[in-house]
Amino acid sequence: MSDDNKAIAGFLKRQFRHFNAAALVEAAEAYVQVLDGGGRMMMTLAGAMSTAELGISLAEMIRRDKVHAICCTGANLEEDLFNLLAHDHYVRVPHYRHLSPQDEAGLLARKLNRVTDTCIPEEEAFRRVEKIIAEQWLKAEQAGESRFPHEFLYQILRDANLEEFYQIDPEDSWLMAACRKNLPLFVPGWEDSTLGNVFAAHCLQGRIRKVHTVRGGIEYMMALAGWYRDVAEKHAIGFFQIGGGIAGDFPICVVPMLRQDIHIEDTPLWAYFCQISDSTTSYGSYSGAVPNEKITWEKLDASTPKFIIESDATIVAPLIFAYILGSET
Repeated sequence: MSDDNKAIAGFLKRQFRHFNAAALVEAAEAYVQVLDGGGRMMMTLAGAMSTAELGISLAEMIRRDKVHAICCTGANLEEDLFNLLAHDHYVRVPHYRHLSPQDEAGLLARKLNRVTDTCIPEEEAFRRVEKIIAEQWLKAEQAGESRFPHEFLYQILRDANLEEFYQIDPEDSWLMAACRKNLPLFVPGWEDSTLGNVFAAHCLQGRIRKVHTVRGGIEYMMALAGWYRDVAEKHAIGFFQIGGGIAGDFPICVVPMLRQDIHIEDTPLWAYFCQISDSTTSYGSYSGAVPNEKITWEKLDASTPKFIIESDATIVAPLIFAYILGSET
């Protein structure tokens, strides 16, 4: 795999010379420079990156200490686990653009939840994990404990003896790699995910009586602030954003919060910024805002290395990861 990454990096250096291609190489080179200088990297995952099986390349980035924290949506958190446990039951629909409403209703009748060209099986993915995690929620409640959403999934991977159910190589699961590293994860807005909905349903039905058994977004922000302050004492911290939305908006705000709201004015700004985006700036989209706008919010400095790659993250991110992994000496 190392030789493959070196070959890809060499190809990118030779071929990717202009426009978004050049931005990809420049962003990857700057990422390597952050790490070579002793820096750390926060990565954010929006969209359906886990269902796109980004773990095939992201897991190796985690194992080789190229990623030091991840902020992701609840969907990306759980969908990597779903893929690990139910991959053989997924259904690909390459002709998804031509599906009629009746075709979509047919998928629903088969309990297949479509994400673009890929359908996640409800019974084999959602309900299998629900049975396992509901036991963890109940045990925590009975013990008077509360945990973050990702901590429950880490616990499942460590204790539930799920190996017999694995349907992909666990080396291709980014969540497994993160669990083994005990990587700091931050999952704002978890309640809009499938398992977040399931937890709310259990609370509404009285199966779980203490809603705070699963810790929420404010506590995640407080934990993020602690992580940022601790790490920034010794290391510059970069920010690599895949997509937009809450996965990116939430963590980048920790810097102005520390500087402006807590008045820790010597808090370092983010030392690097790159976003892979297909969002349109002119529509007032925060997700599509050019990096310079973040200077006005005291997130980035005028001199911070800044990159935006306007392209498909399912194509761009694995190439950048290969470049970074292939650049090791």
